[in-house]
Amino acid sequence: MSNQATLQLRKDWDGGVSPLGVSYGKLFMWFFLVSDALTFSSLLCAYGFMRHKFTGQWAEPNKVFTHFPFTEASLPLAYVGFMTFDLIMSSVTMVLAVEAGHRKSRKEVIMWLFFTIIGGLIFVGSQCWEWYHFITGPESGPYHDVTRRFIMNGKEVIDTHFSGANLLANSYTLLPTFGDFFFCITGFHGFHVFSGVIINIIILSMVALGIMDKKGHYEMVEKAGLYWHFVDLVWVFVFTFFYLL
Repeated sequence: MSNQATLQLRKDWDGGVSPLGVSYGKLFMWFFLVSDALTFSSLLCAYGFMRHKFTGQWAEPNKVFTHFPFTEASLPLAYVGFMTFDLIMSSVTMVLAVEAGHRKSRKEVIMWLFFTIIGGLIFVGSQCWEWYHFITGPESGPYHDVTRRFIMNGKEVIDTHFSGANLLANSYTLLPTFGDFFFCITGFHGFHVFSGVIINIIILSMVALGIMDKKGHYEMVEKAGLYWHFVDLVWVFVFTFFYLL
């Protein structure tokens, strides 16, 4: 290596210059997203393995998730589809917020971040509503003859009219694993969405207070956008693996 190349290498790595052309904040956000992607991948791979192992005994999502607010009609996966559309649209508004940040348009960043937060809150609220109906089960009764045993006041109680789901049993299939994966995967993703909403609220407050203008850039919005797009992308895989397959 020539002396000139050596000097240039030392200059690039001596500090103050990013060798990859990105800030340390964005670089470490990518590190976090890659590690988080591996976690979600392991959960979905485990789900796929169990789904394949118990083919024929697994619950059919289009028969389980048929409820929709303000109607008694059976609409298979309609509300899950709405949740997916809502999250995708919130990702669009985040793109617009990031683009406005590049132009340092504070008012537009505030507006699009506000819409992104609303979309995230709708998704989290919808997921809570879906969990409630999944846990309580259909009013018409269980799909299967499920017996639930639990301890009450020091005595064993046997409930043969169990409807819905928990971590020990569910009435949608004789396999409790279906409910376990539902709570684990959708709950883990829902926690990510909720965390993203909190982060976006903090970023929105910082923008409104003029902190980004004092910094001279809106990179924090871009880093929050990376996280939000990741959450959106993960839901596409969760929706495909858990609800459609």
